[in-house]
Amino acid sequence: MKKQLMFAALLIGVSAFAQAATTEQRYKQSCAACHATGVMQAPKMGDKAAWAPRLKQGEATLLAHAKNGFKMMPPKGLCNDCTDAEYKALIKYMSK
Repeated sequence: MKKQLMFAALLIGVSAFAQAATTEQRYKQSCAACHATGVMQAPKMGDKAAWAPRLKQGEATLLAHAKNGFKMMPPKGLCNDCTDAEYKALIKYMSK
């Protein structure tokens, strides 16, 4: 039983690590083109001052902007196969 619990804990840890890597990979593939440098007025990754007013709009608004496009950001933000959960993770990743 202890071995099964340890294995389950290991799988949960690996799964969490894989999710973080997936978010980082998604960011590099789809978001970094604009959010790494701030091109076209995109808030830079990690720029808390730039992200603060956006985060105040709420998760639903930011998700809608990511999916539908907003100002100079194209619809789906260059991530045509992202799920809502992935968009939310990307927003959190970029705004921290």
